[in-house]
Amino acid sequence: MNDSSTTTRNKHLVLDGFTRFAAGDIDVLRTLLHEDFVEHSPGNPSGRDAFVAYIAEAPVARARLDLKRVIADDDHVVMHYLMTTDDDPRGVAVVDIWRLAGGQIVEHWDVVQPVPEAAQAPHGMF
Repeated sequence: MNDSSTTTRNKHLVLDGFTRFAAGDIDVLRTLLHEDFVEHSPGNPSGRDAFVAYIAEAPVARARLDLKRVIADDDHVVMHYLMTTDDDPRGVAVVDIWRLAGGQIVEHWDVVQPVPEAAQAPHGMF
């Protein structure tokens, strides 16, 4: 069973950070991520400073992020969203999993899938 105050606090912290990041505030990551942040996605660096530098140059920093749902349970927050760019208007479906400790994000996993033609996903991706 989870502690609902921890769950609520973590959900709001990540949701606020996502909203600010989606509006172009990359520096919000410097306060959200723990210094020893661990990244589990292949090719993405761990450590707050290395990760922020990497993300600042990644397509996500210039993309439109359309949040579809947020699920929180104790120290984990899961976000499901559509990421689009001018070059890729169909975009990709993204699921981010964040683990928090002491009010900061300490670990991250993600799953990214290109959104197919509508005929290939008749029930939609979201």
